[in-house]
Amino acid sequence: MQLATRIERRTGNSGWIDVVWTFGLGATGVIGALLPFGDGPLGRRLFVAVLVAAWALRLGLHIAGRTKGISDDPRYARMKRDWGPEAPVRMARLLQFQALASTPLAIGIILAAHNPAALGQAQDALGLAIFLVGIVGGAIADRQLRAFARSGQGGVCDTGLWALSRHPNYFFEAVLWCAYAVIASAMDYPIGWLAWLAPASITLLLVRVSGIPPLEEHMLAKHGAAYRDYQSRTSAFIPLPPKGAMP
Repeated sequence: MQLATRIERRTGNSGWIDVVWTFGLGATGVIGALLPFGDGPLGRRLFVAVLVAAWALRLGLHIAGRTKGISDDPRYARMKRDWGPEAPVRMARLLQFQALASTPLAIGIILAAHNPAALGQAQDALGLAIFLVGIVGGAIADRQLRAFARSGQGGVCDTGLWALSRHPNYFFEAVLWCAYAVIASAMDYPIGWLAWLAPASITLLLVRVSGIPPLEEHMLAKHGAAYRDYQSRTSAFIPLPPKGAMP
């Protein structure tokens, strides 16, 4: 995140922050999964490392492609405007807080990889299923939002998954991190239950810190009454039928 701070200051485009975060956490997770400490069998460590690499490549390349087409990320840009002359220092502090808050994510990956049980347990299949739901759901949400932006319709995207949640990409990201917690959970591996801090941490970051709050402020400033109407009928996070819709 110190590297992300330097890149943001040099380019002025805070969108690169999330690119560095994704690839940095992905690299940390892959290395932590593959290092031969503990009792995790090689097959399990490779399995978890592949999941982490797939997540980092999918999300990191998506954010990088989006960042190349903008001058600044609207969430961070609003913060910088509000902070004024203190923006560089406060941004550096925020990114270090994000690094600290991301530590449980790396720990969740490592605990899943070093579960001593042989690969092929029921929780491995369930964890893989949850991971696929998370990564595919997030990819679909991102694709739908890109298609809406390219259509030139303007206004607020409220179709597809975006009709069920104002932030379906964030929801599926949180779902994905539950996969590592499930893979790590076992009665004879009590430390593995600490991996549930990973989905709890990412949900906190997305819902309360650097995800939904600043993005909602930006969307309200940009779309005004149209976005307030969208808020009134659409769930903020968990996909649900719109208020007033037929069952």
